[in-house]
Amino acid sequence: MDSLNFALGTIPFGSTVSPEDSFAILDRFAEAGGTLLDTANNYPFWLEGRTGDESEQTIGAWLAARGNRDRMVLSTKVGARPAVPGDRTLDSAEGLSREAIAKGVEGSLRRLGTDRIDLYWTHIEDRSVPLEETLGALDELHRAGKVDRVGASNIPAWRLERARALARSNGWLPYTHLQLRHSYLRPRPWARLPEGGHTQVSDETLDYVRHEPDLTLWAYSTLIFGAYTRPERMPEAYDHPGTAARLRVLREVAGELGATPNQVVLAWLMAQGIVPIVGVSRMEQLEEAVGAARVKLDQELMARLEEPA
Repeated sequence: MDSLNFALGTIPFGSTVSPEDSFAILDRFAEAGGTLLDTANNYPFWLEGRTGDESEQTIGAWLAARGNRDRMVLSTKVGARPAVPGDRTLDSAEGLSREAIAKGVEGSLRRLGTDRIDLYWTHIEDRSVPLEETLGALDELHRAGKVDRVGASNIPAWRLERARALARSNGWLPYTHLQLRHSYLRPRPWARLPEGGHTQVSDETLDYVRHEPDLTLWAYSTLIFGAYTRPERMPEAYDHPGTAARLRVLREVAGELGATPNQVVLAWLMAQGIVPIVGVSRMEQLEEAVGAARVKLDQELMARLEEPA
């Protein structure tokens, strides 16, 4: 069985998606060859009555019930969990101090029911803490066998390059993964996204990733909250002429391939070596994503998608 080249986003698991439905989705994902599970130590803290434990706890319960920890790749994050119980903003985020990281990883390991995390992300930037402290703390986790690889989420390219250089010079575990918001459609330049914690990919960052063979980009909000098939969900920041042109070509290519626009978007990302994170709350959404793995875009189709006339 071929493995799927996308990660399953699990934000609603155990909260707006019941544990039973979450287990069913996880079962189908694994059956289809999926291995990458993306979560965080704060999902979904912003919902009334939620603590941020729910997603990790649900995944941990599923792994224990199925006994398949060794075939799944666990990706979770630290840094954005509120330090004040009940806070539904990032104002009291735990941050990336050595103490916060050491405490954060123990909580994630406990909720996930595992002794190691395959890919551990710093969820946000924390410029109040020296990069040396954050990177040193992550390296300590690696040397203790608690973390295999590390990634940075929502960080600009210059900070990532500085962090990677510091890690190399000190013999520490470097960031080998980057997670940013990215999709086929792009917001207007300088537009402010309503999701305050999101960092949109830039052309500079894409160029940087292309020239770093040991760096992999994971993309979130890949389907823009369902806006490719439900135009009323398209954020205002995407209302510009470039969106109309790219949507036209996207729909043409989807029609020619007998695929959905969502599937073409995911295939377009995967064709570039990018790992899309696909958040699902219903089984049919997962099946659509699984189908995207069968969509093949040749050079001519990629060129059409890149430069719509």
